[in-house]
Amino acid sequence: MSGKPKLYYFNGRGRMESIRWLLAAAGVEFEECFLETKDDLIKLQKDGSLLFQQVPMVEIDGMKMVQSRAISNYISTKYNLYGKDLKERALIDMYVEAVIDLNELLMTHTFQPSDKKEQHFATIVDKATNRYFPVYEKVLKDHGQDFLVGNQFSRADVQLLETLLMAEECKPDILAKFPHLQSFKARISNIPTIKKFLQPGSQRKPPLQEKDVPKLMKIFH
Repeated sequence: MSGKPKLYYFNGRGRMESIRWLLAAAGVEFEECFLETKDDLIKLQKDGSLLFQQVPMVEIDGMKMVQSRAISNYISTKYNLYGKDLKERALIDMYVEAVIDLNELLMTHTFQPSDKKEQHFATIVDKATNRYFPVYEKVLKDHGQDFLVGNQFSRADVQLLETLLMAEECKPDILAKFPHLQSFKARISNIPTIKKFLQPGSQRKPPLQEKDVPKLMKIFH
C-alpha cells in the first residue's frame, strides 16, 4: 500500500487547492481520487470515510482527515511549516486566516449570478488592494526579510503566494502598487518545490470555468 497522502475531492481547486499547495511546498508526493458523480460522494458518506459527510478528505498517516483547516494545520505542523514557537504560530494563523478570507472571495466569483459579477469583482479588488495587500506589503517592508514570519519558510508564505496568483488571474495588474509583494511573489515562486508545482503538468489545478459549475452542482447538491 502506498504511503503517499491520498486526496479526495473534485478535479478542481476549491477547498482542496491550498492543501495541494502545502503538500507540494513540503516536497510531498500525493495521490488524488476525484469525485466525478454524486454517487462517488454518497459512497464515501455511506462507508464512514467522511466524519461530517463532506469533502475535502485526506488519507494521511492512517487517518481519514476532514475539515480543510484541520488538514492544513496537520500538514503544516508535520512538515515544519508552522513557525518555531507559539507566537510565530499565532502570527502565521492571523496572516493565513486573512488570506483565506480573500481566497474565499476569489473562489466564489465564478458562482456569482451574471448580474452580480461586476459588483463582486469590484469587492474583490477593493478588499485585496485596501484591506489585505497593504498589510502584507508593510510586514515585508518593515522587517526586510524574505519570509513573512520568523525569517523562515512557512505556510503563510505558501498560502499568500497561492492567493496572489489567484488575484492576478482575476486582475493581472492588481499588484502594481505593491513592490514588496511583487518581489515576494518572485522569490517564493523560485523555491524549488514551489517552482516545480507551478510548472505545466503538475497537480496544481486551473481556475474554475463557468462551464464546470453545473457538473459541480450535480455532485454536491
